Amino acid sequence: MLCKISTVGLLASLPCARLTREAYMFPNMRKTFLGKNLSFGVGSAALGPIKLLRASTQLLGISNFCSSSSTKSLKIELVPCLRDNYAYLLRDMNTGTIGIIDPSEAVPVVDVLTQRNESLTYIINTHHHYDHTGGNMELKERYGAKVVGSAKDKDRIPGIDIALHGGDRWMFGDHQVLVMETPGHTKGHVSFYFAASGAIFTGDTLFSLSCGKLFEGTPGQMLASLKKIMSLPDDTNIYCGHEYTLSNSKFALSVEPKNEHLIEYSDHIANLRSKNIPTIPTTLKREKQCNPFLRSSSAEIRRSLGIPATASDAEALGIIRRAKDNF
Repeated sequence: MLCKISTVGLLASLPCARLTREAYMFPNMRKTFLGKNLSFGVGSAALGPIKLLRASTQLLGISNFCSSSSTKSLKIELVPCLRDNYAYLLRDMNTGTIGIIDPSEAVPVVDVLTQRNESLTYIINTHHHYDHTGGNMELKERYGAKVVGSAKDKDRIPGIDIALHGGDRWMFGDHQVLVMETPGHTKGHVSFYFAASGAIFTGDTLFSLSCGKLFEGTPGQMLASLKKIMSLPDDTNIYCGHEYTLSNSKFALSVEPKNEHLIEYSDHIANLRSKNIPTIPTTLKREKQCNPFLRSSSAEIRRSLGIPATASDAEALGIIRRAKDNF
């Protein structure tokens, strides 16, 4: 089911019930208990503690952790792949619909599904790069799942069945998903926003404390894409394609060393990674406070990189991106 909306910035005022915000967990507090492979996310008082499940050791990938978080009916599970990629297994608990976002390889996904005797309904890709689509064909052949991606990348996404355009609202089970065009990293990059669950899957457009390299786009395109994401509610959880946050924090501190929010967050990141715990999801509020690519107008960042006060935000973002590439 598809319908069009014309302006992402009007999301908050849309009358559609599917875009009404619901209470959800903020999985940004985790605790490991000796002798128990459990972590807990702490959210609103009404939700209470929600278990985050660890996967068995054969599923562990780079982080030795496979975490999940829940909304009222959407469960999101992080599946480590390759060296530092994250795929995300989605379960609509009302309809039994199951999807995987950006499976760079099939084996970790198959392992999780086999462990739980589950199948797969959709394979969802943010962009065409192999480290986000490498598992498409094996998963499609094994489960008969439909591949979902950008119409602009229909010739580059393996096995694509459902080609979506920016502004489409696509149904994942009972959940309405806004397809947001977010080019810059690639021309056909899209992000998937689950408004009622307060979650967006940004692929390689927005990372915690960084943005994607500009392989096929311009600084202006990336800035426009980031502004679309920044228009969402501050408490939106951001699920990106890689565990880059620790290295990103070092660059961010080098260009904005007096940012107290960034200093605090960097300490938190280092603590998490020392325990092989994912830093994802992050929140939009935190990224606005700390991510240099969302702070191109910061006077401190501009001084650090010699960016003229008269430079546009797009020009500044381009300079920040080049500095990060050479860091």
